[in-house]
Amino acid sequence: MNVTHRLIAVENQAMTADTQPPDDSFWRDADREESDELKFQLEQRARTGEPMRGFKLSRAELSGIDLVRRNSKTGYQLVESDLYRANLEGAHCFHLDLRGSSLMKANLSKANLHCANLQDCNLLGAVFEQTKIEHIQWGEKLLQEKLAEKAANREQKLDLYQQAEEIYRHLRKVAEQQGLFETAGHFFQKEMLMRRFQLPPFSGARFVSKLVDLFCGYGERPDRVIIFSCLIVLAFSLIYFTLGIREGEQALYAGGGANLWSELQYFLSCLYFSVVTFTTLGYGDIAPVGLTRAFAATEAFVGSFTLALFVVVFVKKMTR
Repeated sequence: MNVTHRLIAVENQAMTADTQPPDDSFWRDADREESDELKFQLEQRARTGEPMRGFKLSRAELSGIDLVRRNSKTGYQLVESDLYRANLEGAHCFHLDLRGSSLMKANLSKANLHCANLQDCNLLGAVFEQTKIEHIQWGEKLLQEKLAEKAANREQKLDLYQQAEEIYRHLRKVAEQQGLFETAGHFFQKEMLMRRFQLPPFSGARFVSKLVDLFCGYGERPDRVIIFSCLIVLAFSLIYFTLGIREGEQALYAGGGANLWSELQYFLSCLYFSVVTFTTLGYGDIAPVGLTRAFAATEAFVGSFTLALFVVVFVKKMTR
């Protein structure tokens, strides 16, 4: 009995040593005959653990397929594959790596895509109705956005940026429906960016759009408003320190102090004056003189506008 067990063990080892990587010619044949067991066959192929690359699954019926790699920190790989119009409704794709695949017009409704990797995927027309999209790796840029940057002519660029805008808009709506407001805000910002790139390069509308992006990230970045405010206050305090202001009968300006400590006190007074001017408090203890009056008026105008902008952006973020 022991001899028999040893012979079986030897045979199993030999079979393991002779095992070859899966032959994927069947999956890479776009003209193969579809079968009712295709979903089951793909599940079995995935469970070999070998990467699935370049699979032709256009219009495949894969609803409810289970491609979850259990008890593992990494998911299965289904990369650079064609899933055009594939039906993946209700599919279980947790942690699935789909990098570089085409999901154009694929039905992903009610699918679980938590932690999936969709970098460089073609998502144009993909259906994400009630799809779980939390913690998906989207990549820094969509495929269409990258292609637009490399496009040879303006017409191609416009078409690709329009596609990217459409995808970002759809993803934003899906994220909003699921209460993923940070994700939705990111997609909205990218959507507006794609819209800006479609405007004429040197137009006034594009310039204004760029300013709005720089100042507040299209209403999604209140931190940019704070940074901008600090820079404005510091810049004007340097102007006041250079041109001079007056505190009572004493003139405060660079070079007017007796020593370094006095110079520092003068600058801090200019910084204080810049803050109260920017916030339109105007206590009156320090007053501008000469040319600094024009700069003080300008800072007061910019400050009132910036504070109003911050309130709008902050409230928008907090009330979503």
